[in-house]
Amino acid sequence: MAYLDHAATTPMLPQALDAYVRTARALGNASSLHGSGRTARRTVEEARERIAEALGAKPGEVIFTGSGTEADNLAVKGIHWSRRTPERNRVVTTAIEHHAVADAVAWLGDHERADVSELPVDKLGRVDTAALAELLAEHGPRITVLTCMWANNEVGTLQPIAEIAEIAAAHGIPVHTDAIQAVGHVPVDFAASGAAGLALSGHKLGGPTGTGALILRRDVKAVPLLHGGGQEREIRSGTLDVPGIAALAEAVGHAVRTQEVESQRLALLRDDLVARIRAAVPEAVYNGDPESRLPGNAHFSFPGCEGDALLMLLDAAGVECATGSACSAGIAQPSHVLLAMGTDADDARSSLRFTLGWPTTKADVDALVAALPEAVRRAKTAGLS
Repeated sequence: MAYLDHAATTPMLPQALDAYVRTARALGNASSLHGSGRTARRTVEEARERIAEALGAKPGEVIFTGSGTEADNLAVKGIHWSRRTPERNRVVTTAIEHHAVADAVAWLGDHERADVSELPVDKLGRVDTAALAELLAEHGPRITVLTCMWANNEVGTLQPIAEIAEIAAAHGIPVHTDAIQAVGHVPVDFAASGAAGLALSGHKLGGPTGTGALILRRDVKAVPLLHGGGQEREIRSGTLDVPGIAALAEAVGHAVRTQEVESQRLALLRDDLVARIRAAVPEAVYNGDPESRLPGNAHFSFPGCEGDALLMLLDAAGVECATGSACSAGIAQPSHVLLAMGTDADDARSSLRFTLGWPTTKADVDALVAALPEAVRRAKTAGLS
């Protein structure tokens, strides 16, 4: 099986798995005061220090969560709640956010009566910073938080986070960035970015599923989503997953240390994949920024095909990838990201995402290129019928 869906989840790195198993054999709640508890606490704090060092943050800024989704929700809702007043109740987001952010913002609008502004993107999926400057000039004092992803999970386009944060800072507005696809794949420096909050997820970079973190500046307040023991700065409650945290730190450290070399390797594989798809299926449309994008992301539309049908045909041929469509209640919907980029609904439904990861080899690309032309032919035939 050729697995080309690493943006959805990637296998645990061997060293992360070893760290998990080794730590899971130990006993101790990191909040307990006895010896086992202190040992567990030391593991957590060492992991916090390693993640902070890898990502240009301070240890006290790292808040462990149970997922990237929780980290995004905690940042978006928590910062909004902490800054909300009768006069200041507006959240600014972009048209291409992952549902972890988009649905959190929509919930604030629907249930908390927050005003929501959505920034447009260009045909490459890049946020319009001129529109941002105009929006902040008009609504700046009424905005609680601005949230913009670092790298798009579908088309791979990178956003100018430092520029966005600088524009927002002039109006005193904190910026949260969903960096779940970016950490370990492109250089990420929290302090240099100017962001107030940054979300990451373990299973996107070789760590365990069910682990994540929110990096939150100490001067930024956030109202908790969960109430209980207040284990993480009184912002996130819950017994800490010590093995998961140890494995997460191992994965983040390894991914960041090897990022430059691994990104070059994946970019070469991706470029080979793109060139060969274009040769094999000339009508295929390459989506996203061709230059400023994630090294392991290749996103295509195949006009005349249904993405779901094409995905299943490739799956039957031994190639696993992701559709560009988001399915809700079994009904295929065009990707909101592609629609925001100006793609029409039919082409948006014809899209597939191929994403590479640390285990990917040329053989995986070869398998895709061998299977794709026949899959496209059959998908077109099925669409005509």
